[in-house]
Parts: sequence; C-alpha cells; structure tokens
Amino acid sequence: MIHDHHAFARAQDNPGAARLSAASAAYGGDVAARVRRFLPMVRRLAWHHQGAGRDGIEIEDLIQAGLVALTECAQRHHGPGEDGFAAYAKLRVRGAMVDLIRRQLPLSRGVTERRRLIASAETGLHAALGRAPAEAEIAAALGLAASELDSLRHAAQAIRFEALDEAYADDNPAFADPAPDSLALLEDAELRESVASAIAALPERLQLVTQLYFVEELNLAEIATVLEVSIPRVHQLKAQALDRLRAALAEFVDIL
Repeated sequence: MIHDHHAFARAQDNPGAARLSAASAAYGGDVAARVRRFLPMVRRLAWHHQGAGRDGIEIEDLIQAGLVALTECAQRHHGPGEDGFAAYAKLRVRGAMVDLIRRQLPLSRGVTERRRLIASAETGLHAALGRAPAEAEIAAALGLAASELDSLRHAAQAIRFEALDEAYADDNPAFADPAPDSLALLEDAELRESVASAIAALPERLQLVTQLYFVEELNLAEIATVLEVSIPRVHQLKAQALDRLRAALAEFVDIL
C-alpha cells in the first residue's frame, strides 16, 4: 500500500485547515440543507416550551439545544423522504429541550405553584404587618391549618438529583430489598413441605392436637374440653406429637 506522506505533512503544517475540512464534511451538503430547512421548527418548539410557564429558561439556550439535536438527526438519518425525518427530528429536538428544562429547573409545575402561593402570602402579610409573619398567620391567610401548611411546605421542597453511583452503598438500608431471595424461597418451600409431611404422618389424634394447639391457638384446657380428656392427657399428647415431629425434622433447623 502506498501512503501519501505529502497529504499528512500538509495536515500537520495547517491543522486549522484540516479541522475546517472535517467540519465541512460533517456539516456540509445534505446535513446543512436539512438543518436550514428545519430551523423554523426548532424556533417554534423553543418558543412553545419557553412560553409554557418555565421562567428562568432563555430562548437562546433552548434553540441551541434544539439545533444540536437537529444536527445529530441530520447526520444519522439516512432514510428516504422528508416526512420520516421530520417526525424523527421533531421528537429528538423536543426531547433535547425538555431535558434542558429538567436539568435547570428540577421542580414540577405543582411544586412551583405551591412555592408561589406561600411566597405571595408571606409577602402580603409582611407588607401589612410590618414584620415577618408567624406560621399561624400564614396558614390563616391561605385558609389552612398549621399542619396543612407544614405539609404544603414539605411538598414544595426542591427535588435533588444525585448520581446513583454516588448515592448507592451496599450497607445503606434504603437500597435493601425486603423480599426474600430465590434461595430463601426455595428453602422455605422445602421446609413447609417437610413439616406438612411430618404432620400428615402423625396418628390422627396427634394431628388433631397439633392443629388445635398451633393453628387454632387453643390452650390446653380448651383442647381438653374438645377431646373430652384431662389437661394432663392433652399435655402428654402434645409432647408425643412434638417428639415425633422433632425426629422427622432432625435435618432441619430446630423449629419446635
């Protein structure tokens, strides 16, 4: 293979020209034409999102985010027809603008409105009273109870976004899963099956004593009444049932 060392030397001698050539290849031709054709769409979406009650977001920032998304779409979309590209580009441009809004304003509209109500009440009372209003006075001005105002303030707190990698910790109980894992479920099912089989192997009278004592939660006197025997006899039957169950379930943890 023959390499053109002269071309490489020219690129080294004039790096600015090399970057300009690469940029022209990336943004020229069909890409630039598509960006120019769909620029009005970017401006319309930017004005729409900026005018939807999102104070603090500059229209230029929204347009810039939309243009970046539109350029990426023009570079990546090679399908035929402009209709498919228009739908694809509109979706991506809108998504880029919404992402920008969410990054800069991590508050929902409901939170923003609650904050505005509280601030308006505080400002009005401060002007009327000539001092900082008390919580009870703010609650009365909003027609709320003191506890309701506390709940409103709590609901109006800003949302904090943290990277999961930074917030996660194996020893943090907030990330603990209370549900048992597959091994625990399997062991529990096996233990239940073994206990049921051991109880089923007992004589009928001992099965009845076991059910009345452990399932129905009757005391010895109540079981004696049901079986029409003495309390010591019930105690004896219960001890026999437990001895047989312990022997049958010796391989498991002592549960009796």
